[in-house]
Amino acid sequence: MLIYRTEVIVRFNEADPLGIVWHGHYLRYFEDGREAFGMKYGISYLDFYKNGLAVPVVSAQCDYKKPLRYGNSVIVESIYEPTNAAKLKFSYNMYESVSNDLVAVGSTMQVFVDIKNFQLQLTVPEFFQAWKKKMEV
Repeated sequence: MLIYRTEVIVRFNEADPLGIVWHGHYLRYFEDGREAFGMKYGISYLDFYKNGLAVPVVSAQCDYKKPLRYGNSVIVESIYEPTNAAKLKFSYNMYESVSNDLVAVGSTMQVFVDIKNFQLQLTVPEFFQAWKKKMEV
């Protein structure tokens, strides 16, 4: 299993007048985690694009445990979930960086689509199969 942790700073514009982060931003933090994961493990969105693919999110789930506030930073733990199907699955744990309190858990699923016509790809792309073999996942 491949895991990567990255820190995200909560920005002023992500909080409401009470200083609490709007719930929709948690999904953006998942995205930040996936991007950092991709950069670390050599499977960034640009790698998909160079291979003629996009990987849109088709499912996202988030369970909120504790609110984040402006001034916090959050550790996003992104966990690649191996699958034989033509999709990407990640799960996430988010922790407030100072207290290490769990603030959210969740998951996303992405599919492969051709960037020219956005046609769904039903088989795992060769370059991604090679990456999985290299990473032993």
